[in-house]
Amino acid sequence: MSNIGNPEILQIADSVAREKTISKESVLEAMEQAIQVAGRRKYGHKHNIKAEIHRKTGEIKLFRIYEIVDSIDDIENITTQITLEDALDKDPEAKLGEVVLEPLPPIDLGRVAAQAAKQVIVQRVRDFERDRQYDDFKDRIGQIMNGVVKRNEYGNIIIDIARDEAVLLKDYVIPGESFRQNDRIRVYIKDVQKNSKGPQIFLSRTADEFLAKLFEQEVPEIYDNIIEIKSVAREPGSRAKMAVYCGDSSIDPVGSCVGIRGARVQAVINELHGEKIDIIQWSSDPATFVVNALAPAEVAKVVIDEEMNRIEVVVPTEQLSLAIGKRGQNVRLASKLVKWKIDVLTEEEESKRRTEEFTSSTDLFMSGLDVEEVIAQLLASEGFSKIEEIAYVSSNELASIEGFDEALAEELQVRAEKYLENKNKEVNKRIKELGVDKALEKMLKVSPDKMLKLAESGIKKIEDLAELTVNEFSQILPGSGLSRANIEKIIDIARLEEAGKNDSK
Repeated sequence: MSNIGNPEILQIADSVAREKTISKESVLEAMEQAIQVAGRRKYGHKHNIKAEIHRKTGEIKLFRIYEIVDSIDDIENITTQITLEDALDKDPEAKLGEVVLEPLPPIDLGRVAAQAAKQVIVQRVRDFERDRQYDDFKDRIGQIMNGVVKRNEYGNIIIDIARDEAVLLKDYVIPGESFRQNDRIRVYIKDVQKNSKGPQIFLSRTADEFLAKLFEQEVPEIYDNIIEIKSVAREPGSRAKMAVYCGDSSIDPVGSCVGIRGARVQAVINELHGEKIDIIQWSSDPATFVVNALAPAEVAKVVIDEEMNRIEVVVPTEQLSLAIGKRGQNVRLASKLVKWKIDVLTEEEESKRRTEEFTSSTDLFMSGLDVEEVIAQLLASEGFSKIEEIAYVSSNELASIEGFDEALAEELQVRAEKYLENKNKEVNKRIKELGVDKALEKMLKVSPDKMLKLAESGIKKIEDLAELTVNEFSQILPGSGLSRANIEKIIDIARLEEAGKNDSK
């Protein structure tokens, strides 16, 4: 840089920009910073130095920067500040509060200064290159890209993608797959993270989204948003289920994804190391969706429990193994696909359980409501299973049961309310005996029988609640009526209260 102003500097910037695939402007900015570092070495680090490279001629200019203050009394640092009067001598348009540039003579870099300038340029170019890599790949998260295997590091595969290195962790390789150096590979961009060594690009071949994106490449109707992939469930390398939907009734979404003679689905299967893929029709009706998801098994009956987010599926005995699948795979994938917990029963098991429930409900009504067996059986056959349901149902609904009238309906509800009142007294007495903190009862606001169940599991104070996880709470109190988010919120409040108590000690 001894011949400052040499237009060759623009050629160097061009060459570096092409080699590193970053902008020429970024390289020139790095060079300006390097020249500023060299200028401070010559004129002193206390000075504020600025370098400019003319973008067309390559001419390099060096300036000392002064902040303009009102008078000499306002100057705190004479190397970086100047009065307005002196500034006007250098620039007639100078204004208070702005800066003025004082041209400096060209510098001839010594060996040490030149080396320092070179290091600055190299570092800045490297920083720009890392930023460029991060910006390039952060927008590619969720895309499929082609790469070339470079090497294997402790089971993790380093892959060259668009001249950058990315990592396919061993946990995200499809079981049974193996790759050698220079093998071509298709991968899903899972995440991109910034760190001091540059962006880290994380890849996956096991993500559910990878399968969906492969179908998007193979099926034009998916790419054009005519067919929508609603959900995907995978056990990588073994089996997958994909639910598809099309708003146009003239188009068969399943057939479109399978392709002529299975060509489209086979292309995806080949890419996924032979992973079997079930493509099913999505439905907004949970029962229909579950029936489709359990294919090829035939379903006889579906019972939905929305409060527990659970679906009970009844199948013929000979269909049980098919519905469950090898090691439970079919029902497990179906459950993940529909996002409901699925219980599979045979018709015999369901019949036996219904009989047991009928007998249990009949016995409960006979003892709790003090009624004859025939009345208890009529209530059970109408679908009532709890005395609470008798107490709170419309009396007209009870009176409409064959053999019942309004007087009987009213009497049953009076007895049901009395039963619940006595039961709550006993429950509250037991809660008190167990020493449950009133503050905990106030926080949870659950029914007495649920509060008792928590107390019997050792949850008697706010500090006990604070130690629970959401899953532990749900296991102790299934069907609490509280959503997972509400349970999490209650536990967080309990933890904050306990933390506040500890801080005040």
